[in-house]
Amino acid sequence: MSGTEPVLPAAWSPDRLRRHLLRADAVARRALAMGRHPFGALLVAPDGETVLAEQGNIDTVQHAEATLARTAALNYPPDYLWHCTLVTTFEPCAMCTGTIYWAHIGHLVYGASEESLLALTGNHPENPTLSLPCRDVVTRGQKPIRVTGPVPEVAADLVATHQHFWQTPHRSGR
Repeated sequence: MSGTEPVLPAAWSPDRLRRHLLRADAVARRALAMGRHPFGALLVAPDGETVLAEQGNIDTVQHAEATLARTAALNYPPDYLWHCTLVTTFEPCAMCTGTIYWAHIGHLVYGASEESLLALTGNHPENPTLSLPCRDVVTRGQKPIRVTGPVPEVAADLVATHQHFWQTPHRSGR
């Protein structure tokens, strides 16, 4: 396994970031349509274009990012994943960031910050956010995972998916 900087396609253009983040948002909207928390994630191949997998949120423990990272680790070798990118709608929590780290995925892209999520969820019992930025988690590790985000150009679109969801008094989380 490599501990060096991930070899990624040339810096992702604003258009590429936007396209992948909006596709992750479409995954989040599908999760929402199934009554689940509206989070979505993609695994993008080393070419920066090919989407290898998509995952919506399952429940309050099986988040989109962690579930996708675990599945990726079962299906791809670590050296390949090191050159892949996990794209997600919101900044991943500490659990998801740790799973991305252990799955050996070399690049993480998120659209909206945890602070934006907290502004939406407040003290909602189904999403008690952790004030622990993903960059803080990865900098404590020994792998130089590249983190890109938030992406202000699409953050409002991603927030809109959540706008009314967290105002509902009771949800199953599924």
